[in-house]
Amino acid sequence: MDIQFTEEQELLRSSVQRLLRDQYDFEARRKIVASEEGFSRKQWAAFAELGLLAAPFSEGAGGLGGGPLSTMIVMHEFGRHLVVEPFVETVVLAGGLIEHAGSQEQQQSFIPDIIDGSKIWTLAWTEKASRFDLSHVATRARREGSDYVLTGAKTAVIAAPWADYLIVSARTSGDDRERSGVSLFVVDRRATGVDLQSFKTIDGRRAAEVSLRDVRGQLLGVEGEGVAALEACRDRAIGALCAEAVGAIGELNSATLEYSKTRKQFGTTIGSFQVLQHRMVDMFIAHQEALSLMQHLSLSLSDGDAGLSRLASGAKSKIGYAGKFVADQAVQLHGGMGMTDELNVGHYFKRLSSINIQFGDPAFHVLRYAQLDAAA
Repeated sequence: MDIQFTEEQELLRSSVQRLLRDQYDFEARRKIVASEEGFSRKQWAAFAELGLLAAPFSEGAGGLGGGPLSTMIVMHEFGRHLVVEPFVETVVLAGGLIEHAGSQEQQQSFIPDIIDGSKIWTLAWTEKASRFDLSHVATRARREGSDYVLTGAKTAVIAAPWADYLIVSARTSGDDRERSGVSLFVVDRRATGVDLQSFKTIDGRRAAEVSLRDVRGQLLGVEGEGVAALEACRDRAIGALCAEAVGAIGELNSATLEYSKTRKQFGTTIGSFQVLQHRMVDMFIAHQEALSLMQHLSLSLSDGDAGLSRLASGAKSKIGYAGKFVADQAVQLHGGMGMTDELNVGHYFKRLSSINIQFGDPAFHVLRYAQLDAAA
């Protein structure tokens, strides 16, 4: 599959490429990750000024109406440059939930601040016992007047240390594993009762263990129907993560090919060895297959095709395995230096490893694909 981009989409892609080429090379990225805050508010403001934060939102919500294809274009380039700023967390996850599940008042209140870059959001749904199950929620919410009071804990919440607001899944009724009874709530990260234990992730980002003790939250969407909203959100997130992974895979292939043309052993470049040529061809094929799946999924997300969740799981598993294969080969072909901090190869390896476990690892999605296929 080869998507023919419109003039507007080509303009978006070239604008992102130019910005990242000029301002976000590997050394600039290393400095950003090593900084006290761990991301660049200056870069975030530049993304907002360029319209990247507005691109996926519908025009009715104040965005540019680019939808999932705009997300794919942005995230593919972000993957190539290992961008750490929380685009997925703020725009795709939280912004998507607000646009698709929030009331008109909530959309008008929250989305403009996302688009102009003044507020950062993230989604807190994972718990220690939930693994990848969106409906396994032990955090509880009880109603008090017009608000709800939340008590519980969320684990490994990406971008929580940077966020102004969290969207938290909490149970308003039923047992911990029931599909019904899960609701979504908007929580101010600095509200009384919110406690964060921040840490660095292996791929250079920031996350936190979040504790909620009688925290007031605002209901987002329909009470008790949060799982359906989260499932649709997961499909959109998978589309974005797959695009990022494909961008990273492409850069690993390019770096490995270039290295094979210069590194010499036994008096000749290693790229002349037939067995290594075969391995690099396999890496190229894996990238092309992943690229095609990424485009197919993004088009299906844009069109709202039937069977979207099954396709999302298929793409997540296939691209996940492709990313692991290419990353493993790239590190091995670079030798011991492949995992050093000075070389970008190891950083791509770590990022692909992190992407693989977000919203379900490849093995989980193979099983989910089979279950959805059987139910179809």
